Amino acid sequence: MKKIFVLLLLLTQFAITVNAQSFNEMIKLYQYAADNAKLKAEGRQPSVVFIGDSIFEIWMWRRADFFNSNDYLCRGIGAQTSPQMLARFRQDVIELHPRVVVMCIGTNDIAENTGTYDEHYTLGNIRSCAELARANGIKVILCSVLPAAVFGWNRAVTDVPAKIDSLNAKIAAYAAEQGFGYADFNTQLRDENGALQKRYDFEDGVHPNVEAYQVMESIVDPVIHRVMGK
Repeated sequence: MKKIFVLLLLLTQFAITVNAQSFNEMIKLYQYAADNAKLKAEGRQPSVVFIGDSIFEIWMWRRADFFNSNDYLCRGIGAQTSPQMLARFRQDVIELHPRVVVMCIGTNDIAENTGTYDEHYTLGNIRSCAELARANGIKVILCSVLPAAVFGWNRAVTDVPAKIDSLNAKIAAYAAEQGFGYADFNTQLRDENGALQKRYDFEDGVHPNVEAYQVMESIVDPVIHRVMGK
């Protein structure tokens, strides 16, 4: 009987370990782990960390000089949703000790990448990240979700512009209520139907092209300087 109990205990521990590894892989804790460790070893602290999904990750690929020349760091990960960002927020933001964090998340929540979309839940995750940042002396800038009419990878999601607008209104209100910075990318990039303007569309109606990223830089940079008190 004792042997059976020990075996069951070992199997339970194994299952927990496997599940933990799968979760860590799901939130891609590994993606920036080596870069973060290098920064810490060198005693470097970025002035600003940008955290979000593929829209931020691709921004770094296409406009690297914007980040490098300003001592900005990008921690975007493609396809991620707000609970995934929250789960890695300590590793990819707090432990790097930036002066400011710029957060943009919500596209993939609405696209239901990790489950049925719940606006209250998404906003709660955004608020939790902001509260963690503030508790650790990091100034916060929240960003609007970028415009989109449809998600090509999940066309079953309906009323996309309306869902984006509703979430953005609540993010903006929360930022104003808490005294956080707010970067409104949506207004300048959208068309009359709430979709991403064709001139700013890379190819899928969701991801920005280089011209769009330049517009986004012109929007967020003054907010960063204002929040920093420059």
